[in-house]
Amino acid sequence: MIALSVALEAELSEAVLREAGFGPTMDDGRLRLIYTGVGKVNAALAVACVISEPDCALLINYGTAGVLRPELAGKLHEVAKVRQRDMDARPMAPLGTTPFEEGDLAGDITLASSGPILSTGDQFVRDKPELASDMVDMEGYALAKAAALAGKRAILLKYGSDFADEDATENWRENVAKGAALFIRWLKEHHSDSLG
Repeated sequence: MIALSVALEAELSEAVLREAGFGPTMDDGRLRLIYTGVGKVNAALAVACVISEPDCALLINYGTAGVLRPELAGKLHEVAKVRQRDMDARPMAPLGTTPFEEGDLAGDITLASSGPILSTGDQFVRDKPELASDMVDMEGYALAKAAALAGKRAILLKYGSDFADEDATENWRENVAKGAALFIRWLKEHHSDSLG
């Protein structure tokens, strides 16, 4: 089974998945859609039970993200690395690193060999964050860490919906649903065998 997490139905609805032909895979359990809600805690809690099931082979997260490089806007990107921009326990640990935690999951989590760096935090970004990244969201890091702790692979796909600036809220509202078709195309290209 592939677990597909999305923060909000506005980003990708079940109806859109069914119209794209994924209804049978949802009905027979090969694809499980999970709406997590906004933020790291909601995201981690929403997927924890599903990804711990033995038949869960993969967690895919699709959602929107603010871009800090203009050329990333309006496109779908597979995230290479994710950071936790609001983990700030300095001087006990560097920005983005969980204090008193060791190993690969204490700081940045690498998911792919190439692609943008995503930073996650529980703020809707309207100004460049201190921790460097190419894109910003509110769930990705929590999902990647939850999957890693469960021993499952995670793929994060983000649609560049806004420029993480003073107009971010308005631009996000205008663009929140625009990446769904790109994600559906990616899902068909990369997972048609397992969902076919």
